[in-house]
Amino acid sequence: MSLPLTARVALHATWVCALLLLTVLAGVAIGETSISLPVIFQVLANKLFSAGFALDPIDEGIVWNYRLTRAIVAAACGAGLAMSGVVLQSLLRNPLADPYLLGISAGASTGAVMVAIIGLGAGVLSLSMGAFIGAIAAFTLVALLARSTSAVTGSGQIILAGIAGSQLFNALTSFLITKSATSEQARGIMFWLLGNLSGVRWHAAALAVPIVLLGLAVFCWHRRALDAFTFGSDSAAALGIPVRRVQATLIATAALVTAVMVSLVGSIGFVGLVIPHAARLLVGVRHARLLPVSALSGALFLVAADVVSRILIKGQVLPIGVITALVGAPVFALILMRGRNRR
Repeated sequence: MSLPLTARVALHATWVCALLLLTVLAGVAIGETSISLPVIFQVLANKLFSAGFALDPIDEGIVWNYRLTRAIVAAACGAGLAMSGVVLQSLLRNPLADPYLLGISAGASTGAVMVAIIGLGAGVLSLSMGAFIGAIAAFTLVALLARSTSAVTGSGQIILAGIAGSQLFNALTSFLITKSATSEQARGIMFWLLGNLSGVRWHAAALAVPIVLLGLAVFCWHRRALDAFTFGSDSAAALGIPVRRVQATLIATAALVTAVMVSLVGSIGFVGLVIPHAARLLVGVRHARLLPVSALSGALFLVAADVVSRILIKGQVLPIGVITALVGAPVFALILMRGRNRR
């Protein structure tokens, strides 16, 4: 006997949360230095409750200051990108839409390169802050371009404006790297652009987690409007939804969430594209269920990808974007083939 839909959603959310917790523990335990679970729990007890366990300071530092923060930021980044992908695919009614469609990733890349290579900000701006400023600048340009054009209507405006903005900022990034970067600088920038969690610490987690929770709250508040937008903006307007205001709010929130995540960890592809499709296969298209399950699934996926990136090649950490692409591309192809077979 099949379970009711609400029970199935609760069941999916429960096992995804359990898997996420296990994956975070694996991310803290696995690495060049293996750390046992009792040590991990003792470190957490010391830091959270002042338990007073006698521990190796090196192990304690690895668990608390490096691996735990890395797992938390990876989970927040995966959740944020997945939620933003859900929202953009619904608003634009385009199954290929993802958070980087708005030119945010390309703008963040340009901002990071200008700080790292040209020295923009005279040492005051960090790499992450430069990337955030570049991401916001790119989104502003794309939004203004989409608003000013009248040649294309509907979602086509923002899609074409995003493509144009991405090409512009990608070209600018390539120009700056080619003209001004040393070989070592170019290698560091390219590693960061493919996704890098090595430098994240508690300050990054303190920024990423509240931004993701804020994004989830805004998206869930507009869950009924998102359900209506899946049938088109005209249908949403007929139901009394203020289309332009809601669209602006949701797209701006998705842009903010994506900009913060890219500024912290670089560009990580396929999370916002694949996870929403996989979540729809599990819980359907209603956003009250789709948004939280997508967030949990995205967090699980990116934490697992981070673990794999550290153990796939002994003694070397791969950019996490490489792992997400190696997994995401075949999975997305399978989802497309499954959809074609259903038709």
